[in-house]
Amino acid sequence: MNVKLAKSAGFCFGVKRAVNMVYDRIGQTDMPIYTYGPIIHNEEVVKDMESKGVHVVEDLSDLATLPKGIIIIRSHGISKSEYDQMQEAGFEIVDATCPFVLKIHRLVREYSMKGHYIIIVGNENHPEVQGIRGWVEESGVSIIATKEDADNFALPDAVPVTIVSQTTFNYNKFQELVEIITKKGYDINVLNTICNATEERQTEARSIAKESDAMIVIGGKSSSNTQKLFEICKNECANTYYIQTSSDMDYTKLRSINNVGITAGASTPNNIIEEVSKNVRNEL
Repeated sequence: MNVKLAKSAGFCFGVKRAVNMVYDRIGQTDMPIYTYGPIIHNEEVVKDMESKGVHVVEDLSDLATLPKGIIIIRSHGISKSEYDQMQEAGFEIVDATCPFVLKIHRLVREYSMKGHYIIIVGNENHPEVQGIRGWVEESGVSIIATKEDADNFALPDAVPVTIVSQTTFNYNKFQELVEIITKKGYDINVLNTICNATEERQTEARSIAKESDAMIVIGGKSSSNTQKLFEICKNECANTYYIQTSSDMDYTKLRSINNVGITAGASTPNNIIEEVSKNVRNEL
């Protein structure tokens, strides 16, 4: 019987940085502490912060009715207009945006100001993608997530095109979509902005899943990078489980399994990963 835990499982640099920035301010100020949206996509972490007095603001229009305090920008980043709105509301801003996401903000702003049309490869409804879109100037922007999106993409004018990606997008899928758009003959500038940690995590998950009879993927249901890990693992190992915490897993299903692999999304705390790993070993 073998249990293999991915070395890359758990908090990435950007998530760890954002979480620490919130906890560092708890107890160090009398001012109210807010985060704009959940600081990361993990319900357990957000619940713990709320228990310590951190309030989640879902709509910036609410700032007008809230006591002035510190507002922390989530790791996924925000648009320029949202940042300006925070400043105008008179709140102290702490920017916990992942530095890799901030780099994309700078790139799309720079190239759009040069007249490039911007293509963002990613999930249109994800806050990171919404934030990136909000730094594009007037040159135009499209969001592409599927092969159908890429096939249907067309520009009426011959303008240069810059392609960036959501940091947690599937690397192989990104390459596939870029190839489709490249064949359309546009003057294309491709910037692979997928985080190195994401590529490493996806590659390792795929490798472990290939060798496993069952695979457990741990992470929040709204976590984009965990969803992609699940898709990757499911393609390699049909017996793949997606859980948020240890209590979501029926460990009795693993009793006749020879090889079990475990990985986790970038927003999954180590204590949850350790609990799952311990319970798998106890069951086996």
